[in-house]
Amino acid sequence: MNIFRQLTQKPWLDVGENVIDIKQGTTTPTPAAKIGLFWLLASITVVFSLISIGYSYRLTLPDWEPLPDPSLLWLNTGILLLGSISLENARKLARQGEIKKAKNKLIIAGGLTILFLLGQFWISNELAAMGYYAAANPANAFFYLITWLHALHLFGGLVAWGRAINHINRSDNANKIALTLELCAIYWHFLFLVWLILFILMIFS
Repeated sequence: MNIFRQLTQKPWLDVGENVIDIKQGTTTPTPAAKIGLFWLLASITVVFSLISIGYSYRLTLPDWEPLPDPSLLWLNTGILLLGSISLENARKLARQGEIKKAKNKLIIAGGLTILFLLGQFWISNELAAMGYYAAANPANAFFYLITWLHALHLFGGLVAWGRAINHINRSDNANKIALTLELCAIYWHFLFLVWLILFILMIFS
């Protein structure tokens, strides 16, 4: 009967409901948190895509005056990359059951992200002190919009980061901890990619 049931099964009716685990030979549901994260990333992609299109169009107009290239932006980009790498290491360690080591990497990633945000704040203050106000030129306005909107999303990530640390401290469920760190890693990788694209757009335009 099992063989007959398998032969008559219609797998196309189950698409999107389960994820097949080939190694175990079973099906496991996709975590709701991961589905929610993907929807969030899709919406963020739309927002930053529209901003990038507007930026690319606006810089072709004659009143566009590019800002000076803040050298700290290069350093900040490297800091954000290191934070993303630390979270990836935390994810791998959690999958291996090394929860304590994973927590240490998670803390490092959070510290690097905070350092990145402080650097962005310092750059904005320096530009404002030099007279590059948002209302003075469209290039200035776009710079502040891009950097602070991205920083806002990173700050939201830090809220999830804090909850992840609290989850590690309170729970001994290795699978849930691994999932939590995986979601954090995906979010950080995504925001680093977004920042890299925006950074290249601002520096080389």
